Amino acid sequence: MKEQRANAPRTKPAILTRLSGRGQPVVTYSIIGVTFFVFILQLIPGSNVTAALQFAGIYMSPQLDQYGIEPWRMLTSVFVHSTGFIFHVALNMYTLWIFGQLLEGLLGRGRFLALYLISGLAGSVAVLWLASPYMPVVGASGAIFGLMGAFLVIQRRLGGNMTQLLVLVGINLVIGFIPGTNIAWQAHVGGLVAGAVMGLIFVETRNVRQRTLQTVLIAGLALLLVILSLRYFIFPLV
Repeated sequence: MKEQRANAPRTKPAILTRLSGRGQPVVTYSIIGVTFFVFILQLIPGSNVTAALQFAGIYMSPQLDQYGIEPWRMLTSVFVHSTGFIFHVALNMYTLWIFGQLLEGLLGRGRFLALYLISGLAGSVAVLWLASPYMPVVGASGAIFGLMGAFLVIQRRLGGNMTQLLVLVGINLVIGFIPGTNIAWQAHVGGLVAGAVMGLIFVETRNVRQRTLQTVLIAGLALLLVILSLRYFIFPLV
């Protein structure tokens, strides 16, 4: 019996196998985990996490030297939420859990992460152009709407029921107009448009031989967003 145990193949417990399996939405779970961790930090009395990570147009204006240029806020704001409206972070993470599992399994981890981050960046760019430069915003809404926009395009192309998607889009749009939540409808629009474009790129270049073209198009979209983020460099804020 000792010899049999010594020669028996080593196996992982079932729970570890499920969590680390190649088909698991690791990126989705990681984003949810990071977001909730940051939210807990925000709840600590005296914490400056929200102010340090939120985004507003003034942080991309070279004319306001007292703030300085802080472009990383265009992405860090995706991971912070309003502490006065817990339902917002809960709904965002629930929506991410639903569509993240679907899209990460369909696109792969790298493409899914690119979709999430580029959609979040697009949401901040829309805030930069459509909102007051002094209005701080937080939340993953731009990135979440990007997931829904991509899924909408892919679903329409492949066929399927979109009722649940349309309901969630409607709920999130309404939340964007609730005063005092620091949630910007502008980010919803920017993320939705960028996500739809990304979804179209993924669908139209899904052939293995088109991977290079797909990468070029995604990089081009990201570059366009970076150029648009220079609004106050081109049109100074006075």
